[in-house]
Amino acid sequence: MRSVTKDNITDVFMGYLSKDTDPRTREIMGSLVKHLHDFARETNLTHDEWRSGIAFLEGCAAVESEDRHEFVLASDVLGLSSLVDMLHSSPEATSSSVLGPFHVSGAPALPFGGDMKRHYGGSVLLAEGVIRDVEGNPIAGAELDIWQTAPNGMYASQDEEQDTYSFHGLMTVGTDGRYAFTTVKPVEYTVPSDGPVGDILRACGRHPWRPSHLHFIVKAPGYRSLVTEIFPDDDPYLDQDTVFGVRDDLVMTYVEKPVSEFPDGMELSGKITEPFLHVNFDVRLARG
Repeated sequence: MRSVTKDNITDVFMGYLSKDTDPRTREIMGSLVKHLHDFARETNLTHDEWRSGIAFLEGCAAVESEDRHEFVLASDVLGLSSLVDMLHSSPEATSSSVLGPFHVSGAPALPFGGDMKRHYGGSVLLAEGVIRDVEGNPIAGAELDIWQTAPNGMYASQDEEQDTYSFHGLMTVGTDGRYAFTTVKPVEYTVPSDGPVGDILRACGRHPWRPSHLHFIVKAPGYRSLVTEIFPDDDPYLDQDTVFGVRDDLVMTYVEKPVSEFPDGMELSGKITEPFLHVNFDVRLARG
């Protein structure tokens, strides 16, 4: 019988793995356990600290629901989600960024120039651009899944006063690759901090704020799907996003324009009577 010690426990664990274990599973589990064991040894982890860690995981599970994904949020605020994004982003394509815990699948179709603002107050934003390949050619038929917060800083899945697909839309571009829609200017907001993730943020002296942004998932046959966000360059939290989602190429500029320059063919609930914001942002997809 081989005695287990604090120095050989990692090797003993690896010896327990079956010879039939998938090689990638062996690599990932071996590395995970090695780093966990090294972490415990390096910090001389105490029983109370270990129990606090288990309690954190149990707390995440307790608040996890269809509308609240606390484990995803934990991954986000620890920087893991963004690191995985950056490890697998194509350097020629638009950078990926975090999905976040508030995406709702099955959004209704949004026509070119469609309106997501509806009856909500706030500055009108006209967002448009072209879905392209890395050579700059338009990608016909690409699908753009769009979502954002309401002016109160809450997503539809967080807010009982919003309907299920408030500020969500699914657009399919034409042969020119162009997309365009009207909405309300997104606002900065806080991630949920009333659960275990909030405890971690407070313990580390961190704030829960995210800069304002638009979420995109872009798909097209023959191309790698892209999950990303775009951020205005004047947001006060641009350089301190609590989930580490900002990338240089995802920063855009709002340009204020007079009512007279609001283009024909764009839908908007109600008549536009004040200057609006305009942004033009092209998205590049890598083949995959």
